Amino acid sequence: MALQELYVDSVSHYYGHKLVLNNAYIKCNIGEVIGLLGRNGSGKSTLLKIIYGSLTPQFKHLKLNGELIKKPYLTNKIAYLPQEFFVPKYMRVKELVNLYSSTYKKELLSISAIDKHLYDKIGDLSGGERRLIECLLIIYSNATFVLLDEPFSQVSPLIITEIQSHILKFKSKKGFIITDHYYQQIIDVSTRTVLLHNGANYPVNSLDDLKLHGYLPK
Repeated sequence: MALQELYVDSVSHYYGHKLVLNNAYIKCNIGEVIGLLGRNGSGKSTLLKIIYGSLTPQFKHLKLNGELIKKPYLTNKIAYLPQEFFVPKYMRVKELVNLYSSTYKKELLSISAIDKHLYDKIGDLSGGERRLIECLLIIYSNATFVLLDEPFSQVSPLIITEIQSHILKFKSKKGFIITDHYYQQIIDVSTRTVLLHNGANYPVNSLDDLKLHGYLPK
């Protein structure tokens, strides 16, 4: 079987004179859910944008399935959920399903949150419903690697649990990199966790590792 891996290394990025990422590294295989933790300003969102290709860093080395890639978003193999709402308010849920998913369209349409709002404009839904549907569109997209930036923030515990269930459903078919301030929810759904700190990343094997690097109080 061909290599199914997203690999990014030597990522360096400045905002002005501030070094945000310094030789950061991450890789994700099909079947993995990588939890990416870090304090505010540590570069989590920046790293996801660089991996997707919507932000150009000072340097990066990115391979997708063993092939060096300059613009990952053009491959249609990486899907990205940003922190902010990204779908235009005027679009109806049915249009969005047709736009984002073909391989998993039938499964997506069977989800209650999609089915009951199929003919609604996404901008008319509550913030939690809108966030859930945007998450589902990305998770059920045709992409083999999924980047989720704060999917659990500002939604109810029930929606968090539902998002987690869909991630776990696709774990054997896709690779995920997920970041959020809800660290326990990230740890619960992840197969492996890493911490961004001082521009680089460190493996997290226990909560003690998060305390060691100052992410949690000792």
